[in-house]
Amino acid sequence: MSIRARDARAGTADRPSVVSSWFARPLTPYYVLLGATGLLTSLGLVMVFSASSVVSFAETGSSWGFGARQIAFAALGVPLMLVASRRSVTFYRRWVYPLLGLAFCLLIATLLFGVEVNGNRNWLPIAGSIRLQPSEFAKLALALWGADLLARKSKLLGHNKHMLIPLLPVAAALMLLVLLGGDLGTAIVLMTITAALLFFGGARWSPILGLSAAAVGGIMALSLTTGYRKDRLTSWLDPSSDPLGAGWQALHGSYALSSGGWWGLGLGGSREKWGALPEAHTDFIFAIIGEELGLVGTMVVVLLVAAIAIAGFRVAMVSNDVFVRLAASAITCWFLVQSIINLGAVLGIMPITGLPLPLVSYGGSALLMTLVALGVLMALARQEPAAAAALRLRGPHPVRRRIRALVARGEGRAD
Repeated sequence: MSIRARDARAGTADRPSVVSSWFARPLTPYYVLLGATGLLTSLGLVMVFSASSVVSFAETGSSWGFGARQIAFAALGVPLMLVASRRSVTFYRRWVYPLLGLAFCLLIATLLFGVEVNGNRNWLPIAGSIRLQPSEFAKLALALWGADLLARKSKLLGHNKHMLIPLLPVAAALMLLVLLGGDLGTAIVLMTITAALLFFGGARWSPILGLSAAAVGGIMALSLTTGYRKDRLTSWLDPSSDPLGAGWQALHGSYALSSGGWWGLGLGGSREKWGALPEAHTDFIFAIIGEELGLVGTMVVVLLVAAIAIAGFRVAMVSNDVFVRLAASAITCWFLVQSIINLGAVLGIMPITGLPLPLVSYGGSALLMTLVALGVLMALARQEPAAAAALRLRGPHPVRRRIRALVARGEGRAD
């Protein structure tokens, strides 16, 4: 090989790829978050209509009832997400304590006045059939409050006392209120948010490992001492041991996934949603996606989840602001871990916990708060120094420039 050819090959090897150079752009995380969130929400709305059509007709007399309700929450959540994406870091830090206080009040009100659904008392009636799930709000409140707390104490975090207190007592109180309502899945997500705050806040490994061991022990104790949770655990280990009972949902979820093949049976073509698969439009909607859209459809979901997670972690990695780093890490871990737990349960590699698939599963409160949380993550992405500088260079949005021009023209004519 000639020296010139060798130098050319070396230069090509050193040159960054198109993908890596694109991800190095300051506004890429924002656009990835915005695009992936929009695509995943749109796919979720379509699949909720399909997966819920049978049960919706049985309960409401209309095949479109549940889907229409989900669209209504999306119509509220998307504007809130866009508004949240334009708020400043100062704005969020100013409101962390009111948010945390409201989360505690709502959780206590749920225990006192809430309604029970599927064995869990975690729903607060608002008006008619509209209900709120305050535990979803508690996730965002804990992520933002914990990030603000550790950011204020950033110079003292080398001491375990300042790292763990008052973060752990407050997080434990939220988890206790959620567990009193019977919602172990949400408590696990709150544990994940707390662990993310500790890990990315720079806590030593000894308290993290100790708390992780205690959390796993507590989850196992709750699982083995509660009837339906114990059944879920044993059915996960061997679904065929009780195919007509505890193993029914897991087995039919596997049937749905395996019958889809590469391209699926076609949108609306699911057989399992006709009463065979419980919670087909909520916890097990991923199985219906596999049945109707095949392996290709499930891979699209996985790739969109991965895109949101990668963009969120990049926001945390490039920021020099402690609050931004911790809040972005906590929200991203919440979204990613909840997605993994749901997908793992459907695939049979993890026990069923009842956690929905973010942005995809039916559930107004979950959709609303996930969209708001991702809007906060987009705001953090926009305010990273390089991204903020790029936005300033671009100037106002074209629509905003046009409006200003029209206003100025009108004022000129008035003069």
